[in-house]
Amino acid sequence: MTTLMVCSFEDPGGAEAALPVLRHLIEEGRLTIDDASIAVWPPRARKPSTQSLGSLTGPGELWGGSWGVLLGLIFLAPLAGPVFGAAAGAFAATLADVGVGDDFVKRVREAVTPGTSALFVLSGDADADRFLTAIDGPGLTVIRCTIAQRRLLAALGEESPAPERPA
Repeated sequence: MTTLMVCSFEDPGGAEAALPVLRHLIEEGRLTIDDASIAVWPPRARKPSTQSLGSLTGPGELWGGSWGVLLGLIFLAPLAGPVFGAAAGAFAATLADVGVGDDFVKRVREAVTPGTSALFVLSGDADADRFLTAIDGPGLTVIRCTIAQRRLLAALGEESPAPERPA
């Protein structure tokens, strides 16, 4: 199983400021991540801007479009509402099947709002804990869920998912 962790910061530059810590832990061999993405939501913007970061040392487990779909469902589905309709509902049900439930999505929407930023990280549980210990501080909100990575990749359209990590 894999952990999907969202580290939300109270300012638009907080997630970017955490990246050197993450990179340092990876370069030292103390941390391995499968993939990461960053979301920055300027104070007066309608939606956040997102960027796929890969594993920070190379390509990640998700392709950029997968992050786009996942983050789009989290941030844009409430804005789109009836435009996506049943398709968004069906896809949300699929995400719930892999561990990304409505409660997780709701908590992310509450934490990542205009004027904030967030770092989305896919990793094993132990790696997630090491990273959180290194960046813990005021203004940090952490939201985690355990996901079935192979099923998530399949749901997001990845053709050849990587093997699951041992539990």
